[in-house]
Amino acid sequence: MERLWSPWRLGYVTATGRPDGVAGCIFCDAGGDLILIRGRECYAILNLYPYNNGHLMIVPNRHVATLRGATDEELRELMRLTRHAEIALTEAYQPQGINVGMNLGRSAGAGIVDHLHVHLVPRWTGDTNFMSVVGNVRVLPEELGETAKRLRPIFERLAKTDV
Repeated sequence: MERLWSPWRLGYVTATGRPDGVAGCIFCDAGGDLILIRGRECYAILNLYPYNNGHLMIVPNRHVATLRGATDEELRELMRLTRHAEIALTEAYQPQGINVGMNLGRSAGAGIVDHLHVHLVPRWTGDTNFMSVVGNVRVLPEELGETAKRLRPIFERLAKTDV
């Protein structure tokens, strides 16, 4: 097995879970510009530090850290919005794959350990390149505002049809 060393991520992995200067929970304090749709129990939000264009998260409205702590209603809507996100990302970006996942606990890689969230990251063959490794830079050809404009109407349509 080969190893790809990324020492610049150590600060992120071992941080307190909140970006410098941000008090409280970044999900609870999130502004409306990043929120794609808000349901009764959960909402979809763009990742402020995306791995790829379209990287979004599904987050319970209630501050809850674990699946065990979530209510049945929260879990149902979490999965429904995750499904809607898969549909929206596929329609908007035509990715060749989508990573869907959760990191529960700091040791598992959670950047925000005390508020459960599901990541969805669209993927394309060859989307990882030397810029991240050599330049410590991610190349994202679309601004978050444009991503929101692209995805928000799809989420709204899906909410109406409850696909």
